[in-house]
Amino acid sequence: MERAKSALSNDLLYGRINTNTPLKLKVTFCTDLDKSVLTSNFEKRGWSQVGPEDDWNFYWSGIQTCRNLFSLDSGYRMHDHQLINHFPNHYELTRKDLLVKNIKRYRKELERDGNPLGTKSMGKYIYLDFIPITFVLPADYNMFVEEYRKTPSSTWIMKPCGKSQGAGIFLINKLSKLKRWSREAKAPFNPTVVKETYVISKYIDNPLLIGGKKFDMRLYVLVTSFRPLKAYLFKQGFCRFCTVKYDTSMQELDNIFVHLTNVSVQRHGGDYNSLHGGKLSVDNLRLYLESTRGKNVTDKLFKNIIWLIVHSLKAVSNIMANDKHCFECYGYDIIIDNTLKPWLIEVNASPSLTSTTVNDRILKSRLIDSILHVVIPPTGIPDAKWNKTPLPSALGNFEVLIDEEAITHNENSKLRKNNKSSNNNNLSLAVRRRR
Repeated sequence: MERAKSALSNDLLYGRINTNTPLKLKVTFCTDLDKSVLTSNFEKRGWSQVGPEDDWNFYWSGIQTCRNLFSLDSGYRMHDHQLINHFPNHYELTRKDLLVKNIKRYRKELERDGNPLGTKSMGKYIYLDFIPITFVLPADYNMFVEEYRKTPSSTWIMKPCGKSQGAGIFLINKLSKLKRWSREAKAPFNPTVVKETYVISKYIDNPLLIGGKKFDMRLYVLVTSFRPLKAYLFKQGFCRFCTVKYDTSMQELDNIFVHLTNVSVQRHGGDYNSLHGGKLSVDNLRLYLESTRGKNVTDKLFKNIIWLIVHSLKAVSNIMANDKHCFECYGYDIIIDNTLKPWLIEVNASPSLTSTTVNDRILKSRLIDSILHVVIPPTGIPDAKWNKTPLPSALGNFEVLIDEEAITHNENSKLRKNNKSSNNNNLSLAVRRRR
């Protein structure tokens, strides 16, 4: 009886669709975020907003809501005409420590299986060297110290695994500073003590600079399925610039306006420009690089960026809970060094939809509109049974990064064609012999 009451309570909390009734023509949506770029896109499609306790077809939720909904304790089961914007264990890709762990595991598996992608040279992966040397603290503290002593003059960056928007990040270039921080934080590096987990990565101290300032790239990647992997890249990414010129001197090591590109950090700087928000479109970056570095090396850079995104997704594709009701838009943060090598810094599960400029608002509105075109079938009604293969005309501002289903289909078609051709040749040979 208590279990029945609990299930009923969860039904009321998250809403259910009665599958015994005819398909509703009126689509309902629910959202945890009060963002106009969301509601305006939903409402222009004629969708009606409801609360989480009502029947909903489409839920743009926060991370915690999604976790609650998919938890075993909830007893909740989604129906065919419900979609939600997170995968149950998205954190395998978006938590800083798990991202690193999964990419390391992926590389070792390829190496163990003799896959050429896992090839090493001079101790480094030739094809999959796209994340800085990284350790998880406190668990990997001894391994970090061993690596640190190889290049004691290097700079490292510390990030708390469970925080975002630049919170809790700092740089170190001496082991003593890390030990001092540990004492002040009252968190000695004892793996047996449960406390906040950090990642410490070798700092990319030779970033590509424009106007003397450091920047990173924010790219939006939409995943509609992990098995088979289906991912799309939003064409209108942008670069985020620091407000203070890059300086590696000791005096500037703690200056967040020199080293951290997060808009949530830079907007508090005295040199922040609210008109353009310290942002440059990826298209303009490409034009700049083509004019200063040449088209061939620029094309190679962007191919390498696509390569690292695809393989970061492949690294988690087998461990993601590939629920058919889910899709997710990830915010990829990438730094380019002065050799035009891209480095994956982190992946965000809930990239900000806050608009800091007019262009920002236009871009994010287009992003949401394009996402809806891709994840909603041509009927305009959310359908988890749909094969998630949008028409090319529905991609909008997205381009296909990878579609393993289409790749398999094409390979099978070629195989059938070759077999048919071979059979026809054998038949012709047999006929000639009879003559």
